[in-house]
Amino acid sequence: MQKKIFCHFCGKQLIEKRINGNIRLFCEQCKKPIYENPVPASCLIVIDDSERVLLVKRNAEPKKGLWCLPGGFMELGETPEQAALRELKEETGLSGQIEMLLGVTSDKSSQYDTVLMVGYLIKNYSGILEAGDDASDPTCFHYDELPEIAFESHKNFIRIYYAAYA
Repeated sequence: MQKKIFCHFCGKQLIEKRINGNIRLFCEQCKKPIYENPVPASCLIVIDDSERVLLVKRNAEPKKGLWCLPGGFMELGETPEQAALRELKEETGLSGQIEMLLGVTSDKSSQYDTVLMVGYLIKNYSGILEAGDDASDPTCFHYDELPEIAFESHKNFIRIYYAAYA
């Protein structure tokens, strides 16, 4: 992750300053600390009638070519649920109804440092399964036949579902 050098409010060069016991980036012009927070994202465990989980192959870095759950980053003005359902539609062509929250965790990211991941379960969905957006090959897999999964948080949500609900 590239270190920030300039204030995103005024463009002046940032300094490091101890604030509330932590070294933080600080803008002397704005007199404000620049807080760096995890980037929020959400994903979905979509389960078919045969208890298989839907995965998509990543078409973009990081981890291009590996498999993951449908999901992605939240947009401004979206809830985590809305983001998950939007990503499901964009990546698979499916629409769904969230059944429950599976959990919240985080992943390390080379680009964003930390991604805060929210995972949901969907069993009720409709539409024609087709690749779209930044994912390809939407495919359902039995738990004992899963390919390599790109993200640790996605692996955890899959394990949670199959341990507690399958």
